[in-house]
Amino acid sequence: MPNIDLNLLVALDALLTERSVSAAARKLGLSTSAMSRTLSRLRAALGDPILVQAGRGMRATPHAEAIADQVHSLTGAVRTVLSPSPAVDIRQVQRDFTIRANDAFVLLYAARLSSAVASAAPGVRLHFAPKPDKQIQPLRDAMIDLDIGVISGGGAELRGQTLFMDSFVGVARAGHPILARTPVTTEQYIAWGHVVSSRRGRFHGPVDEALAAAGFSRKVSLVVPSYPAVIAVAAASDILGLVPRSCFPLAAASKTEMFELPVTTPSFAIAQTWHPRMDADPVHRWLRGLIFETFKA
Repeated sequence: MPNIDLNLLVALDALLTERSVSAAARKLGLSTSAMSRTLSRLRAALGDPILVQAGRGMRATPHAEAIADQVHSLTGAVRTVLSPSPAVDIRQVQRDFTIRANDAFVLLYAARLSSAVASAAPGVRLHFAPKPDKQIQPLRDAMIDLDIGVISGGGAELRGQTLFMDSFVGVARAGHPILARTPVTTEQYIAWGHVVSSRRGRFHGPVDEALAAAGFSRKVSLVVPSYPAVIAVAAASDILGLVPRSCFPLAAASKTEMFELPVTTPSFAIAQTWHPRMDADPVHRWLRGLIFETFKA
């Protein structure tokens, strides 16, 4: 629309509403001479006088009368479109959100988050979707609204906010010989078989790298798809598991115990990640804030 000036639409609406150049100028905060020049531009654009002198006042032409209601509606629509999003009453919102997270996160936190959401916004529902990978395309395509987990990939395209820091610990069944003496030594640790969680079926991870740097290696005899599965295997055998420290409630419920690793591994951030197209969405922003405050508390 290279030749369209939407300011002319606003001016035309004021002129047809006030039927006076000076009154329209006051309404728009312009000088009378500026409004007169605008009226001249409108007349040229429409090919119609629009307003003509009639005694001490002005009268609209038939064409101006015919388009007056349409002009007023269009002006209102333009103001609405070009205005900031209106404030929302979160208790009146009816909306579903899809959150991608792993099984351990769902078991640990879904109930807490659902309760917090239901208390503040009864019409908002959460759908926790499985997390088979960390691909960002579902965020781009609006198939998911938030991804919660370890930050990885996406670069500058995605937005993220750390919820909490986590680190790896060992887990063993209650009464396991390795728990008899702490701290666990490297020699004790590598003497047992191990189970790890990996969506990609990897037998090697950060603990193995730390062990290799110290001149040791362990035998990973089993790979499972989730941390709850790691805990289940450790609870039913002498195999040692590796899980995030945040999984303590799951371990305690399964009658397993956690122990500090004999090697140091990097801590990692658990974050909520979203696509920037949702930055300004007021309800999405509210949900992000609620999730952040829930973990902050």
